[in-house]
Amino acid sequence: MPVLALAQEEQAKTLETVTVTGSRIKRAELEGRVPVQTLTREDIERTGLTSIGEIVQELTGSGSALNTKFNSSGNFGFSPNGDGVGAGSAQVDLRNLGPKRVLVLVDGLRWVNESSASGVSAAVDVNTIPLALVDRIEVLEDGASSIYGSDAIAGVVNIITRRNVEGGQVTVHYGQYGEGDGQLGGADLSWGFNTDRSNLFLSLSYTKQKEVSSDDRAISAIPLQGGSSRVPGGRFAFTDPDGNEYDLTTNAGLSNPVYTPGLPDCESGVARTDDFHCFDFGTDAFNFARFNMLVTPSERLGVFGQYRFQFTENTSFYAKALFNRRESTNRAAPEPIDLGPGAGTAYTANVVIPANHPFNPFGFELVGGEGGNIGTIRRRPLEGGPRIFEQQVDTQYFAAGLEGSFGGQRRFFWDVNAAYSKNEAEQTNRGSYNSRNIATALGDPAVCAATPGCTPLDIFGFGTITPAMLAYISPLFRDRSQQELTQATANLSGVLFEGWAGDVEFATGYEYRKYQGSYNPDPQTVAGEYNGVPSLPTSGSYDVNEVFVEFNVPLFAQDGGSQKLDLSLAGRYSDYSTFGGEFTPKYGLRWQVAEELLLRATYAEGFRAPSIGELYGSQSRFDALLVDPCLVPPTAPLGSLAPIACPGVPVGARQNDPQIPVLTGGNPALDPERARSFSVGMVFSPAFAVDAPWSEKLDFEVTFYRHDLQGAIQAIDAQTQLDLCANTQASQYCDGITRLASGEIDTFSNFLVNLGSIKTDGWDVDLFWTLPETSWGQFKLAWQNTFVTRYEARGAGGQLQPQGPGIVVNDSAIPEWTSTAVLGWESSDWSASWTVRHLSEMEETCLAADPATYCSDPAGGSNTLDATTYHDAQVGYAFDVLKGLQLTAGVNNLFDEDPPVCTSCSLNGYEASTYDIPGGRFFYLRADLKF
Repeated sequence: MPVLALAQEEQAKTLETVTVTGSRIKRAELEGRVPVQTLTREDIERTGLTSIGEIVQELTGSGSALNTKFNSSGNFGFSPNGDGVGAGSAQVDLRNLGPKRVLVLVDGLRWVNESSASGVSAAVDVNTIPLALVDRIEVLEDGASSIYGSDAIAGVVNIITRRNVEGGQVTVHYGQYGEGDGQLGGADLSWGFNTDRSNLFLSLSYTKQKEVSSDDRAISAIPLQGGSSRVPGGRFAFTDPDGNEYDLTTNAGLSNPVYTPGLPDCESGVARTDDFHCFDFGTDAFNFARFNMLVTPSERLGVFGQYRFQFTENTSFYAKALFNRRESTNRAAPEPIDLGPGAGTAYTANVVIPANHPFNPFGFELVGGEGGNIGTIRRRPLEGGPRIFEQQVDTQYFAAGLEGSFGGQRRFFWDVNAAYSKNEAEQTNRGSYNSRNIATALGDPAVCAATPGCTPLDIFGFGTITPAMLAYISPLFRDRSQQELTQATANLSGVLFEGWAGDVEFATGYEYRKYQGSYNPDPQTVAGEYNGVPSLPTSGSYDVNEVFVEFNVPLFAQDGGSQKLDLSLAGRYSDYSTFGGEFTPKYGLRWQVAEELLLRATYAEGFRAPSIGELYGSQSRFDALLVDPCLVPPTAPLGSLAPIACPGVPVGARQNDPQIPVLTGGNPALDPERARSFSVGMVFSPAFAVDAPWSEKLDFEVTFYRHDLQGAIQAIDAQTQLDLCANTQASQYCDGITRLASGEIDTFSNFLVNLGSIKTDGWDVDLFWTLPETSWGQFKLAWQNTFVTRYEARGAGGQLQPQGPGIVVNDSAIPEWTSTAVLGWESSDWSASWTVRHLSEMEETCLAADPATYCSDPAGGSNTLDATTYHDAQVGYAFDVLKGLQLTAGVNNLFDEDPPVCTSCSLNGYEASTYDIPGGRFFYLRADLKF
C-alpha cells in the first residue's frame, strides 16, 4: 500500500519549481499546506495490482466504487444516478461521497468522463488510463472547488505521468487466484531519452484479466435472498373460462406438458395429477446466481507518448497523446420472458395466446392486459443461454501547451494549455429478446406464418424452445455512448511583493471547458421492443468559463522560517451555460509552530454542477432488491399477513420476486450541489526520533475532516421511499408507485432530485517510522487509519437515509475504521514488504431467504459482517549479473480470508467494492528489465 509523503514534504528542499496538488502556486518547496497523499511508483508496484482504480480504492479514505468485481450489467440495469451502469469500469470514491464528487486530473488537467455504452456518466473510468504511464498519484482528500472548479467536493486524484526517463524498460507480470482461475497477465514497454533541450517518453501496455465465475465459489453460487420466480419450466398464473384461478409450473424434466381441465386449482390445496403442479417459491425458485461473475474479464491496450522541447531558457513546449482500448464482458442469467400485467413492454403486457396456437396446452385463449385472464406468465428459457454484455471502450486524449517564466529576482511562471479527450463505447448484448417478436410468435398462427422469419414459440415446458424459435426472438442489441471534453487554460503565478514575513505569492488563471455526451440505445430498444431494461436516447452539452485567483500571505516568520504562520486565500468564479454563475472561496492557515510541529486548517465552499446524464438522462430502469411491506414475503408460510396493511392491496397478497423494477432518469430542473468542507490537522516529527539508535525518522499525522453537502443530486433510497409510502401513505412518497390488481408493484418512479443533505466527518491518523540501517538492512513502517465518525444523508423532506458508519446498504459499505499497515525492508539487492489491511465490523438488514443460516440475528432482522483483516506479502531481488533485472513475487490475501456474508448485496453474497473476492488468495510474479 502507498506511503503518505506529507512528513517528507515538511522539510524544505531546493527543487525545480513545481505545482503541488491542492494549489496553483508554483513553488520550490513541497510544503504540505493541504493533506495530500502521494503514491509513488514503488508504492504502486507494492500492491501487485494493475488498475489505478483498484489501487486508489485500497486507500483508507476511499469509499465504495465500481470495479471489475462488479458484474454490473443484466439485473443491475441502470444506476439510480441516471448515468448508466459503468460496466467494466473502475471508479474512485473519496470520503464516501461518491465517484461523481471526485475530480480526476492527469498532469493537472481534467480527464474525460466514462462511457460504457449505457448512459452519460458523471464519473471517470480510471481504467482508461494505463498504469504504465504513471509516475505517481497525488490524492487530495479535501474540498478544492476554488482551486479546480466543479466535482472537487470530496477531493482530487491527480495522476502524474512519467517523464525524464532515460533508456528502456520491459515489465512482464502474471498472476492468478489460488483456486486456479482469474488469471491476470500483461506486459509494459516504455522508452525515453533526454537531451539538453528535449525529452521524449513512449509507453505501450497490455493487460488481460480472465473471469472468475460465481459458480466456482460457495458464497456466490446461490442467491442468498432466494431464487427467482422466473423458472425454466415456466410459471403460469391465469383464470380459466369457469373463473377458477391457477398458479402452475411444469413438473421437472417434462417437455410439452399436458394440462388436464377440471383438476384442482392451487387454492384448494389438493395435489394435481397431470404434468403441472402448483407453484411454490421455496421449491421451484430458480438459482440465477451461478451465471454471474465474481471477476469480470477484460483486456486493456494503451499507447502513450509525450514530448517536451525547450525553445529558450525560459520557454518550453509539450505535446501528449494517448489511445486506450478496453474490452470487457459481463454475464447474467438467461433473460426471463414475462407476459401479462406488469411485463416490461406493451407487447408482452398485452400478449394474446389464442386457443389454436400449436403450443397452447390449456385449450382456451390466454389474454394479457386490462380485463384479460393472465395473472402472470414467467418463463426462464435456458435454451437461449446466459445474457452476455460485451463492451468496447476507446479513449483518445491530445494535449499541448507552452510554459515558461520571466522576471528578475522575483520570477513569474506562466502556462497555456489545450486538451481534447473523447470516450467512445459500444456494447453488444447477446441472449436478450425482442418482445414484439415474442408476442408475434405466441399470437395468431396465421399472422406468424405471414411474417418473415417467424416461428411459433413454445414457452410451455422444459427445453421446448428450438434454435429456429430463438433465431426469431433473440437478435443482437447494440448500444453506443460517447463523451467529449474540450478544455483550454491559461495560468500565471509568482511573487507579488515581499511582505513583512516573507514573499506574498499568487496564482491566477482562466479556464474554458465544453462537455458533450450522448447515449444511443439499439433501435429495437428505442422502438420499445427490447424485452430487458428499457431506455431511450440521451444527448446534451454545456460549457463553462472560469477565472480564479489564489494568494499565500505570510503573517509571521521567525528563526529562519522554523516558526512561520501563513494565510492562504483562493476564489473561483464559474459561469455555466446551464444554470449561471457560482463563486467558491477557500481559506487556509498553516502554522509551523517549530521544526517539529506543523498545524494547518482549511475551510472551503464547493459545488458540483449537474452532469449531462443527470440533466438530460432519459427514463431507464434498474432492478432493486426490495422488501415490499405491503406484501407477504415470498418465503412466508401460506396464510401469512403482510407487515403493513396498505390501501388497495388484497389481504394475503404475496411478493413473488425480491427484484422490483425501479424507473430512474435525469431532471433538467436540477440545481448544483453545494458543499462546505473543513479540515484541521497536525504533523509532528519529534527531534528525539531523528538519527537516534532506534529511529532515523518518525512522523505522526492527525487530520480531522468534515463535509456538509446540501442539495445532493440523487434519488431517495428506493427501500426508504417504499417504507415511507407504506407507513404514511403520503403523496410525496407514494406518487409514482402504482400497483397491479394483485397488489404487486407495477411501476416505481424514483427520479433524480436535489436531495436534502449529506454530512460526514472523521479522522485520519497516520504514523511513519524509518528505522536506522544496519547489517540486516533497513525497515520502514507506514500505518494509516481512517475513522468515520458520522455519515448522515437526509432526503428533501428530512427523511433519514439508511447509510451510516458501520452500515452496509445498496452494495455500499462505510466501515467505521479502515486501517492499512505496511512494513517494508531493503537490504542490498533484496526487498520485501508485509501489508495488513483491516476493516471493522459492520451491520446490514437481514434479507436472506434462510436467515437462520446466514444472519447473525435473524430474530432482530439484522446481520453482522465481522471485522476482516487481509495480509499481503511481497519479496523482490535485483540481479547483479544482469543489471537492470528485478524479479518480484507476491501474494495478496495470504491467509485466504473470505469476505463476510452480505445478504442485502445484489450479487455474489458479499460487498464487492470493499472486500477481496471469496477464495481470494492471489499469487503473482513480475519481471522488470531496464536497458
